[in-house]
Amino acid sequence: MKNKLSEHRRNFGFSQDKLAEKIGVSRQTIISIEKGRYNPSLPLAMIIAEIFQTRVENIFILEEKDYK
Repeated sequence: MKNKLSEHRRNFGFSQDKLAEKIGVSRQTIISIEKGRYNPSLPLAMIIAEIFQTRVENIFILEEKDYK
């Protein structure tokens, strides 16, 4: 799964630390999500989308390989 988390984060002027603090996770979690090493749970993805005032699918993009 691809994501646009870093793009949204920068557009809102959040550092990785600030975003992590806002959603109650570690900075390492934010780094892992942004690098595609970790896919957030549905509740976490929804919280992230709410912070950025957008839909989950505008941040997290399923790829064809995710369906297999």
